[in-house]
Amino acid sequence: MTVVETTTGTRTENCAGLPLYERRPEGQDKYTISEVATLTGLTAHTLRWYERIGLMPHIDRSHTGQRRYRNRDLDWLDLVGKLRLTGMPVADMVRYAELVREGDHTYAERFDLLKSTREDVLARIAELQDTLSVLDRKINFYADAGQALASERAS
Repeated sequence: MTVVETTTGTRTENCAGLPLYERRPEGQDKYTISEVATLTGLTAHTLRWYERIGLMPHIDRSHTGQRRYRNRDLDWLDLVGKLRLTGMPVADMVRYAELVREGDHTYAERFDLLKSTREDVLARIAELQDTLSVLDRKINFYADAGQALASERAS
């Protein structure tokens, strides 16, 4: 099992959600950095930076030194993308990656980190819901005002 998979019975799932692109079969899943950039929307520079700061696990290399990404690396990038969307600081993402590499004894710390991030996301959702309510009230006001104006002009 890779660092981004969970096992439910005998079924293995990508914990970041299903990818939006076709994957190559296991054993034939060697992607160049430019292919990964195309698949993920990240730049090659960003992918190299992720590796440099320790956010990406070890990336295999070809005999000529070219990076060769695997499906498990794409799964990890999917998860990193989700963590970025939560607003998790890069330092926390790197810490999470370090904890994953350290092994199962770090489950409690990973749990705490993800739970804290979830609480932050819920707070942001509440703020956005409040903002949406304000926008809805304003939109309704202007819709009603526009109808009233149209009625006055028609009379």
